[in-house]
Amino acid sequence: MADDLLTEEEQIEAAKIFVKENGVWLVVSVVLGAALVFGYRYYESSHEERALKAAAEFGSMTAAIDKNDRNSARRIAEGIIQSYAGSPYADQAELTLARLFVDEGKIADAAGPLTVVMTNSKDSELRNIARLRLARIQIDLGKPDDAIQTLAGADSASFAARFHEVRGDALFAKKDLSGASAEYRAALAASDARGSDTALLQLKISDLGVAIPAPLVTKAVP
Repeated sequence: MADDLLTEEEQIEAAKIFVKENGVWLVVSVVLGAALVFGYRYYESSHEERALKAAAEFGSMTAAIDKNDRNSARRIAEGIIQSYAGSPYADQAELTLARLFVDEGKIADAAGPLTVVMTNSKDSELRNIARLRLARIQIDLGKPDDAIQTLAGADSASFAARFHEVRGDALFAKKDLSGASAEYRAALAASDARGSDTALLQLKISDLGVAIPAPLVTKAVP
């Protein structure tokens, strides 16, 4: 190795020359490296602080709801949506606004925040919850066709029973009793302990008064 053949004095002199020629870039590299480390740590600290603030505001919003202080709950929810757009806290704030509108009888106003969550949330479960609630609101507003269109985007197996049930409600509103019956039966078949209320589904089917198709029986060949 060439370096191994240099004397100690020659190695020191070579090092001085290298630093002299490349010193600026060495300093820049060190500074940039330190800046990156500091920047990452600052980002992490800032991100954590932001999340804590969002959580605190969310807690204040839920406390206001528990106290039935709707005005404060709405004000805090709107602040969360503005300050933490795109976060799970903003999604929950939108759902809270929709709930407040429904409780106040302003059903049409609830469609806006529900549409935002259904369209933009990064959480697939929240998107499905918003989709179901929006479809129910559309049915209540006398817009069953809009509800059916809303449910057309459903793609979750875990929500299948609920989607079938609400689609059945929309068809019932359109006076399509056979279609409603088929959807209710599909909901019943897809339901489980976490799904739709099976007793309610059975009651809906019975109230329709639609004859149940007889099962196909194949005769045995003698």
